[in-house]
Amino acid sequence: MELDAAREAERIGEQARRASERAADGFARMGTVNGTAETGDGAVRVVVAPGGLLTEVRLTHAALRSGTDALAQQIVALAHTATRRAGDRMYRVLSPVLGPAGEATLASLGYEPLPEDEDDEDGGYSVLGRG
Repeated sequence: MELDAAREAERIGEQARRASERAADGFARMGTVNGTAETGDGAVRVVVAPGGLLTEVRLTHAALRSGTDALAQQIVALAHTATRRAGDRMYRVLSPVLGPAGEATLASLGYEPLPEDEDDEDGGYSVLGRG
């Protein structure tokens, strides 16, 4: 059996184009893909991009009263939670496009689905939506 390289390349290109369109549609529906978390009292709020890049930190005057060490620990913990949220959002957009074979790749990048009830189990932190 002889392989028609041009036809195979065209088929693969078409598959890639369709996957790209499906991913773009998913991102359009999802909106900005980031993760957000804040303390229960709203004194500290962080936003991260997928992969954990910290893009925003908001502090109230009340946050400053806890001391620098406690504040630093809160920010790190919230950034971790928000990073997991961003990974969940990426997973939800890309897993339907990549299918079961792509789920391992997504997991290797830190993009994994979170249990639906995890929002309530953040050790004293309330997590705002997934974005």
